[in-house]
Amino acid sequence: MELNAESTFAASIVVAMTKRSLAAALLTTLAAVLFIAPGATARWQPKPTTAAWQWQLQGKIDTSIDARVYEVDGFEVGAKTVAKLHRQGRKVICYLDVGSWESYRSDADRFPQLVVGRAYEGYPDERWLDIRRIDLLAPILRHRFDLCRHKGFDAVEPDNIAGYENQTGFPLTGADQLRFNRWVAREVHRRGMSVALKNDPGQVGQLLRSFDFAVVEECFAYDECGRFSPFVEAGKAVFVAEYEEPLTAICGQAERLRFSAIHKDYDLFARPWEPCFPAGS
Repeated sequence: MELNAESTFAASIVVAMTKRSLAAALLTTLAAVLFIAPGATARWQPKPTTAAWQWQLQGKIDTSIDARVYEVDGFEVGAKTVAKLHRQGRKVICYLDVGSWESYRSDADRFPQLVVGRAYEGYPDERWLDIRRIDLLAPILRHRFDLCRHKGFDAVEPDNIAGYENQTGFPLTGADQLRFNRWVAREVHRRGMSVALKNDPGQVGQLLRSFDFAVVEECFAYDECGRFSPFVEAGKAVFVAEYEEPLTAICGQAERLRFSAIHKDYDLFARPWEPCFPAGS
């Protein structure tokens, strides 16, 4: 069959459009491979383990502790220390407070007074935040998350994310807390870091998919450890710190639960540090 001039011209247009479409599709795919896939796959996702971890929030960081995972203060610890821990084969978690205001932080004056609530019991320099006002908190907290990313941290542990269970000065609900906690998780993930659920046992079921692992205080003392077992069942680590319970009372349970458990003092200096099991276990 012979093609007339109009048919030939139309066919050439179709071929040209097809080539452009293919080129655009290839560019889109290449962009996805180069920019999207690495962020999605490179994020640290700790698996269940009984191996020791370390949690130090005060004093010069002692890098000699035999732990695979360190958690340190995001404001006080510099990029050089994070890099040193990385060279030693450690993963490093950035401790940040997101649910309460701390008077001693360098950005304390950025928080509007209307989001600062009641004093945090036992911590006179801290006050609860109105986590319903993400619009006001977002610029401040995003800056904090950026701080962790720029220093090279692998993960963020956002503290005080169970305000709805406390007397904060605001009528916070469980739904408010879920919305805020999920927002925090998304913001950390967008920066290529993993994120820990800190305590909040009552919302583990709703938040399990949003968080990569858990950091828990005194779950053995309060008989709450079983509530974090869904993390292990989902292939995610649980790191526990106990302050009062002796190792003899918790290590057998920690092994059965596949939790990484340590005994620390409340002030969280480098030592004392007593792990249930060595780093290589």
